[in-house]
Amino acid sequence: MKKELLMGTALVSTLGAASVAEAVTATMSGNHQTGIEFDSPNSGTDTNSQNNDNNFTVSLSETTDGGMTISSSFKVMDENTKEDYDAGFTLAFTDGSKLDVIAAGNASGSHAVSIPGSAGAEGVANTSSNMAPTGLDFMTGSTALGVEYHTAADFLADGLKMSFSASTDTGAAATATYRTDSHLAIGATYVTDLGDTALTIGAGYSEIDGAKTGTAVKDDTGGIHVGLSAVTGDLTVAVGFADGSVAGVSDNGSDEYTAEVVKAGVKYVTGDLTFNVGIASGEADDHAIGGDDGSDDAQDVTSASISYAVASGVTAILGYTSTESSDEGASTDDGSAWYIGANMSF
Repeated sequence: MKKELLMGTALVSTLGAASVAEAVTATMSGNHQTGIEFDSPNSGTDTNSQNNDNNFTVSLSETTDGGMTISSSFKVMDENTKEDYDAGFTLAFTDGSKLDVIAAGNASGSHAVSIPGSAGAEGVANTSSNMAPTGLDFMTGSTALGVEYHTAADFLADGLKMSFSASTDTGAAATATYRTDSHLAIGATYVTDLGDTALTIGAGYSEIDGAKTGTAVKDDTGGIHVGLSAVTGDLTVAVGFADGSVAGVSDNGSDEYTAEVVKAGVKYVTGDLTFNVGIASGEADDHAIGGDDGSDDAQDVTSASISYAVASGVTAILGYTSTESSDEGASTDDGSAWYIGANMSF
């Protein structure tokens, strides 16, 4: 109880430093994407289905007399997750730095470089016991009781921005299910020009402590990632690498794993057309908590898309994805999928 009272007092004191506002500024944004996916697994029956991705976000903000901006938001999302009210507060200071308070996230994940891939909503279904990841931030995590500080631009050097985050546990008793208790993370993004090319380098490190009763965890969640993106005119080329471990997964008795991912992608824009091509290759060694290493899971994904700007805020999308997978060293869930649809954003 003392911890909760101290955190509540600190938050109220921080927000109370500003004069009380009668009303905040509210803005709305979102998108509605819908289309048809044609899924063709190598072993199994071809299926066709409608895929939807709908998001509606309300952003709230106000600026104090001293120039500090206080903001928060909530989101109503797609068919599977109806709403997200977990956002905390962001305090933006006059020097360009920001502080996220409550559900602040992980500073390492904040600096993962975006790698081009298909803009469509297609994908080949994978067995739940295949732990091979395909994202650069698979090893990040945090609790809601945390903060993340973002420096202003040109921190320590021209073109450098950094983030630092930390979170703590809820004080609840441990159970047989692994849970994240706390984390520390750091991330950085460096932007510079090399002639006609804008170069972006992003990297992050995260370390997470967790707890459970019974068998001790051998590989707590955590790891590193690094990525590079180069933009020359209408052409973007990006590559990334991540290495780490994850604890707390429970599919098929595989409760922790170590993994690595390599990603690369290209995007080219010409007029109203955007072409995306991307590859991702992930491997994971999954095993029961505290157990020995087993055979590797793997996932190799190749994707591409063509997007056409039909009108302001309306984009038609044709996407394709091909996947080769193996679970515990055995080939499974190979196949391909097509997607045709449109996205309307506001």
